[in-house]
Amino acid sequence: MDAIRIERLSKTFNGGTSSAGRKALDEIDLRIGTGEMVALIGASGSGKSTLLRHIAGFVASDPQPSQIEILGRPIQQNGRIVREVRRIRRDIGFVFQQFNLVHRLTVETNVLIGALARLPLWRRLTGCFPRSERELSAAALAEVGIGDKAGERAANLSGGQQQRAALARALVQRARLILADEPIASLDPESSRRVMDMLRMLNRNHGLTVVVSLHQVDIAMQYCPRTVALRDGRVVYDGPSAALTPALLQQLYGSAARELLEPEASHAITRRFGAHPEAA
Repeated sequence: MDAIRIERLSKTFNGGTSSAGRKALDEIDLRIGTGEMVALIGASGSGKSTLLRHIAGFVASDPQPSQIEILGRPIQQNGRIVREVRRIRRDIGFVFQQFNLVHRLTVETNVLIGALARLPLWRRLTGCFPRSERELSAAALAEVGIGDKAGERAANLSGGQQQRAALARALVQRARLILADEPIASLDPESSRRVMDMLRMLNRNHGLTVVVSLHQVDIAMQYCPRTVALRDGRVVYDGPSAALTPALLQQLYGSAARELLEPEASHAITRRFGAHPEAA
């Protein structure tokens, strides 16, 4: 079974009465198998974030024949989000670029938020989490390497630690699919490596399907066997990450290829940790 199946997905952002609008996604067809770890690359404005938000059911596509299925269940059909979207989203862990934690709450409470969907209403309203969920939270935080931060306010964590807390929340949620929207864009090189290591751990150790959008092609090559490249809302490449040579990127993106080939943080990771960051 495919974890994600997309057919003829398009999205147009209206530009006002004097404009015909901008095509952010243009007839996307895509299938991602269960257990894959896939990189989504593209220059700024290529449609990466828009595509991930559609897969998660956050926004609806254009009203035309199209479909998005998650683990065999439709989440969007013909430009409409299905009524069962909240139940389907229980299987989707969405990792945002800006962490999306509640800073005033403890790290443990932020992680336990991942369990809310399966708890009775009175527990959701009171924040009274059962012992089993607290034990699951502790195990998840330990697995991502910040078990000692459970009692701290989320605001006190570094960016990389906050992102790892977000991954722990996905574990507590018992998500089967992780959508990570440029999760390392605002992190330093070492924190970036740790977060990518955690995403690979979720994929390998827990069998989760991971789709991660990246600006850095070398990070995609190091961590993701498959890459899907977008340009102007269209899929222009879908295949082995190892085949993404500078010449091919130049062919796909022209002068915009420099944005994917020369980000400072990306090369800092490569220089510091080499081609195989898991050895660091």
